[in-house]
Amino acid sequence: MTDVRTDRLPLFPFRSPGDDPFTPVTAADRRHLDGPVTRVRLPTGGWTWLVTRHADVREMLRSDAFSADMYRPGFPLLRRLPPQSPEARRGGFIRMDGDEHVRLRKMLTAEFMVKNIRRIEPLITTVVDDALDTLTAGDRPADLIAGFALPVPSLVICHLLGVPYADHAYFQQRSTVLLDQSAGPAAVRDAMTGLRSYLGHLIEAKRTSGDPGDDLLGRLVSDRVRTGELEIGELIGMAVLLLIAGHETTANMIGLSVLLLLQRPDVWQRLRTADDDTVNGIVEELLRYLTIVRTGLPRQAVRDIDLGGRRIRAGEPVTALLSLANRDDTTFPDGDTFDPYRAARQHMAFGFGVHQCIGQPLARAELRVALARLARRLPTLRLATDPAALPTRDNSIVYGLAELPVTW
Repeated sequence: MTDVRTDRLPLFPFRSPGDDPFTPVTAADRRHLDGPVTRVRLPTGGWTWLVTRHADVREMLRSDAFSADMYRPGFPLLRRLPPQSPEARRGGFIRMDGDEHVRLRKMLTAEFMVKNIRRIEPLITTVVDDALDTLTAGDRPADLIAGFALPVPSLVICHLLGVPYADHAYFQQRSTVLLDQSAGPAAVRDAMTGLRSYLGHLIEAKRTSGDPGDDLLGRLVSDRVRTGELEIGELIGMAVLLLIAGHETTANMIGLSVLLLLQRPDVWQRLRTADDDTVNGIVEELLRYLTIVRTGLPRQAVRDIDLGGRRIRAGEPVTALLSLANRDDTTFPDGDTFDPYRAARQHMAFGFGVHQCIGQPLARAELRVALARLARRLPTLRLATDPAALPTRDNSIVYGLAELPVTW
């Protein structure tokens, strides 16, 4: 790997004063970038190539020249990894390459196919309506994050996995730590140990039961664990991944989307009467424009490769910056502008290639139902505070709002 002096490189992730929640990278920070593929310094003391152009990110994420294994020496990390046993790493297929990644991912593919998500849409609708009933019955102003954005995807993923929602405070607190870039190694280790232990006990109860249940974890126990295709440790790791990703990403997308739409009353009112295709189009543009995974997707080159006019050497760290790729004017004209009429299907908010988010059909359905029904139920919804005063989750790998006070 190339030796690089990091003292003069711009620090990534970027932290510019005066950031607003809809600007993932400010103009000042963009000026620090030396082309579409450029080196930046990491908070751990290392460096990474930062890839920002849409075409280059697509090429990178679909290439087998890059590894997603974060435990490889030299992998681009935003925080130092805590010491972990090999057992604690099992089942986390988004950090695996090759056949092992494919083997575990294929066990979940059918569960998240569009046709299967359509079957559970009545459940999503019921969850959304119940959350709205609770929200509107409470005091005003209300925190839309705590009262709607977080409960909706949490309830849905708990139902799908077979995890008791009554335990949501336990797993949400640990999820927050695991996504916090500023969390120390000990805190990260403890959060992961606690979450694996919690899910391990739940899975073991299903394994020893005569009826594991007709939920995702129960089906995997029956169809994969009992047949010897999947080990308990692997299933625990898969469950951790699905539980965290299944509520954190969608919750933050709902909150940021509502904040944006309340500042675009024309679109907010349009949601009230729009058909599914129109709402889907708005959702795709929200996904592109907001791109809540703003620290990018880290990889490491496993062989020499040319990318965006640069020669990337084997062993060198590379990060795909999805937020800037989704603002690339060559793919999305006037990309820094939110356009609800834009055909934004080429966005990469869910990643791209073999590691793209397996749960994206579920996330899309939750966003469509949640935003449309919220607009129809509360057409006069408005902010109850100065938008500039809203606390944001700047240190989280999944960006979002910590609170969103609203009234109606």
